Amino acid sequence: MIAVVIPCFKVKGHILGVIARIGPEVDAIYVVDDCCPEGSGDFVDAHCQDSRVRVLRHATNQGVGGAMITGYQRAAVDGATVIVKIDGDGQMDPSDIRRFVHPILAGKADYTKGNRFFDIEFLASMPTLRIFGNAVLSFVSKISSGYWNVMDPTNGYTAIHGGLIKYLPTEKIDRRYFFESDMLFRLNVLRAVVVDIPMESVYGDEISNLNIKKVALEFPGKYLSRFAKRLFYSYFLRDFNFGSVELLFGLLLVMVGAGFGFWHWHLAMLAGVSATSGQVMLAALPILVGIQLLVSAIGYDISSVPKDPVHETLPSILGTNLVRLTKGESHVE
Repeated sequence: MIAVVIPCFKVKGHILGVIARIGPEVDAIYVVDDCCPEGSGDFVDAHCQDSRVRVLRHATNQGVGGAMITGYQRAAVDGATVIVKIDGDGQMDPSDIRRFVHPILAGKADYTKGNRFFDIEFLASMPTLRIFGNAVLSFVSKISSGYWNVMDPTNGYTAIHGGLIKYLPTEKIDRRYFFESDMLFRLNVLRAVVVDIPMESVYGDEISNLNIKKVALEFPGKYLSRFAKRLFYSYFLRDFNFGSVELLFGLLLVMVGAGFGFWHWHLAMLAGVSATSGQVMLAALPILVGIQLLVSAIGYDISSVPKDPVHETLPSILGTNLVRLTKGESHVE
């Protein structure tokens, strides 16, 4: 069973057109009215004759992430094998659904997501500011999530194997516009395989609900938090490997070298003399070696991107303790 979830908030003018373009390969369509001020859910109920459509409603606005979690959970309970997310504003082409679900059904991926950067022709219709912003976010997301092989982390066109939903800590996943980026972090904890799907977006008369200023203030801290958690989970809690050693000694040497150099610079300033060449070398050498170790640790991290899909073997791979960890029952935050 293939299901589509469409979060709805101020998309009344586009939602029927989006539903009408969803092909017969889809068995169920979940329209989630996220307390839409335009009454999108009621509008779909009144005007849509598609028997596949089921309207879910939120009494209070929860954001795109909250709407998707509601849709994911309902689709999973109904037995969906693959759950696709598309937006209701008409920017995503429903005819691409086949391409998004194919790698999952073929056993090559656990999660697929759109990538508007694959073909330069796809960028022709994208505003310049969005191109720059998404390029920056893509690099930051690679570091934070550990998926160095994917681009366009905020792309909302995604598909996930339904069997993964019960292993996601749905109560902790970000409810707002950080949802897509947070999903990548949560999937990396599960060691799920993520595959990019080239796509083109259409920018028309739709109005984005994204607050750029709010995103600029909130996203950096959230990315940093997920990055720190990922390093702890992957390199110290679940495993201790060569990358862990490089990371530990790299950070230690950089801090020792910087501390030594600053201290002797401070003493030299108080004495009114210049630091000796020996003191400079003793400060610089551990910093340089530490930086080399950190660069090597990054290389190790890049080579550790998940490659084997886990949706069939997840219970045996994780075990009871790690399932509890992903469900948020551990003391680790």
